[in-house]
Amino acid sequence: MIANRVETRMIRNRPEKPDDSMARAGVWFFTPLLPLAVLLLLLLGLTPIASAHKPSDSYLSLTPHEGGWHARWDIALRDLEYAVGLDGNGDGAITWGELQTQGNTVIQYAFGHLTLHAGETLCATRPNTLRVVDHSDGAYAVLDFFLNCPAVGAQTLDYQLFFALDPSHRGLLRVDGPAGTETAVLSPEQRQRTLDAAPASGWQQFASYWKEGIWHIWIGFDHILFLLALLLPAVLWWENGRWRPATALRAVLLNTAAIVTAFTLAHSLTLTLAVLGVVDLPSRLVESAIALTVVLAALNNLFPLVTTRRWLLAFGLGLIHGFGFASVLRDLGLPDGALALALAGFNLGVETGQLALVAIALPLMFALRQTWLYRRLALPVGSALVALLALIWFLERGLNLTLLSASAARGVPLTISFAPASISNLPLSSLPQPTLS
Repeated sequence: MIANRVETRMIRNRPEKPDDSMARAGVWFFTPLLPLAVLLLLLLGLTPIASAHKPSDSYLSLTPHEGGWHARWDIALRDLEYAVGLDGNGDGAITWGELQTQGNTVIQYAFGHLTLHAGETLCATRPNTLRVVDHSDGAYAVLDFFLNCPAVGAQTLDYQLFFALDPSHRGLLRVDGPAGTETAVLSPEQRQRTLDAAPASGWQQFASYWKEGIWHIWIGFDHILFLLALLLPAVLWWENGRWRPATALRAVLLNTAAIVTAFTLAHSLTLTLAVLGVVDLPSRLVESAIALTVVLAALNNLFPLVTTRRWLLAFGLGLIHGFGFASVLRDLGLPDGALALALAGFNLGVETGQLALVAIALPLMFALRQTWLYRRLALPVGSALVALLALIWFLERGLNLTLLSASAARGVPLTISFAPASISNLPLSSLPQPTLS
């Protein structure tokens, strides 16, 4: 009887064979993947924010001109299609003829959401030309126009483009004034900008870029999912072919600190190199590679290859994410006189946003680590969902497909059936002019 008990205990404590653990991991991966894939397809069709890495932006540049300002305003065609409709025949492609046809509608909508006042006087808007250019995330309509303002009174710019449709939209303002170049980010919380005020100090611009760094990490869903994939097993440890709950909080905190620090150092390094122009990679390559890093991090939870020193995984894959941050920072525009402060502010903002996410997620993970819900559901199913979503992003970005993208959810065609570089300017003065109030 005693021998039977000893034998039973030995069988229970016998290490699992690698083949058994791999088979069990495969079951845990593919079993939840199929039904959850169907659910994900349905949910993402109704969730426009779930798949776009680059948020909605427009670029407004102002240069002093006799009697006012010369302005150039780059607005994404996909955003204009969503707001006013450019695809007249509904064939899924925006043509130059369709853009010409809707030219008056475009300028009415754009200028209806941008005003400049000199004191109490509304500055007159004088349109010049309409053309199309390519940005890293697609084709943009470019409005060239003049803002005629009296020479007296403080000039206040009021920007409200797309805020009612997309609160995450940002207007990236660049002002080449007599005192130098100044940049600003216009948002629903900060819609106005005084143009003839004293230039912002370096520390004010540091604070502005710090806030944008926080904002970007919170809306950068691929960065969040990458960090989440790294954190899911942080409260566990790998032994005998399975994840087991960690016993000591100190070890979990040290492991998490190492992962987050390695990710921060990695993306800060490549962000700096890219912004300074030392390394320049194509946008499509960077965005596709970022999605692939999320896939690899999630699959490592399901089929663990890196189970110790996972901070090395965070550092190696995190190098790619720095190039993604750099594209955003370049779009924001860096002030010439405060380059180092702006770069440091954005980096620290990203780090602040990361730490906030860790502070929210880690206590919950640690509290649930010993439950069946976490080890048998949250970790495998969550990792499978992350891997599936990131794989869709990878295919969309790498092959220029439209599967579950935000634009597809809105019904926005992403095909531009003309070559922007070959298009002549369309004089906006030939179109009926909008009446601005």
